[in-house]
Amino acid sequence: MKIFQLPSIALFLAFIVVGIAQGQTTARATSQPAAGTGTLIVLNKDGASASIIDRVGGNEITRIDTGIGPHEVAVSPDGKIAVVGNYGQQQPGHTLTVIDLTSQNIVRTIDLEKYHRPHGIVFMPDGKHVVVTAEVEQKLLVVNIDSGIVEKAIDTSARTSHMVVLSPDAKRAYVSNIGSGSLTVIDLEAATRIKTIETGQGAEGLDISPDGSEVWVGNRGADTISIVNTESLEVVETLKCATFPIRLKFTPDGKRILISNARSGDVAIFDVKKRAEITRIVMAKDWKPPSGKEDLFRQGPVPIGIMIPPDGKHAYVANTNVNLVTVIDLQTLEIINRLTAGARPDGLGYSPLVLGKE
Repeated sequence: MKIFQLPSIALFLAFIVVGIAQGQTTARATSQPAAGTGTLIVLNKDGASASIIDRVGGNEITRIDTGIGPHEVAVSPDGKIAVVGNYGQQQPGHTLTVIDLTSQNIVRTIDLEKYHRPHGIVFMPDGKHVVVTAEVEQKLLVVNIDSGIVEKAIDTSARTSHMVVLSPDAKRAYVSNIGSGSLTVIDLEAATRIKTIETGQGAEGLDISPDGSEVWVGNRGADTISIVNTESLEVVETLKCATFPIRLKFTPDGKRILISNARSGDVAIFDVKKRAEITRIVMAKDWKPPSGKEDLFRQGPVPIGIMIPPDGKHAYVANTNVNLVTVIDLQTLEIINRLTAGARPDGLGYSPLVLGKE
């Protein structure tokens, strides 16, 4: 694998922000800060950059250039390194950007060479490897971020392998496959596919419960959620969730799960034990979903990425079409803040490090 340095390129980003929920009409952080410490990493798909944001004040500390079309980010267990998958745009991307968060600099770019459209990405517990999907080749890669070597390339045998989560012991990976409407279960130690489980049309967003007993998969084309038991590897229940469920995130205590619905422009919150929707938080006050799916990502707030820090106090939701990150208080289940991001924010990450400008 080739490793090369990316030149520092100053990017001029201009965007128009529409007025959104709760009567707010500004893209600046509101006077009410998001509680909790640490740092947010927000990937700006059209800006080819990562915004590093102070969680307390909600202010952007710096903006770091990445490759084209950054979609998802993984943060190392110690919070010091972020690895970004550069998905590309018209041309498939094939690189990972490795960022040292302490110095706020790119330390290397890993060229995956023959593997394209890196998307879902998660750190292994050792802090030296990431697992990342390669959509075009239908693979799950295990990449050494120090050497840049792809140490394993495991077949998913499914179309558009998009997102990935790991079991708590990191021995298994679960990969959602949009094109095949399925979930692939992979043994990472043996580098083999254990099983492919049919879930529903457009299987994309997914998350694993903190205890590792269930994987919930959002089937965006079917407007359903499939619940997979990780012992039997069977779908044990299917729930309705309108509309276009695209990302899922469990709260740290495992009692609730948040689901961003790109087409209906809201975030649904489900009680995990009861398998029932508690509430639905609308991202934009007066917006109505488009009548046709073809204009889904051209109108409205389009909530996609969801991130919940370990303290479980707040959820952060990327509203990609209005260049904002919405902050939800998980106690009151209300929107409390809007944070400025770059052009079309999507993937979100968190580091416990408290950073400042250099």
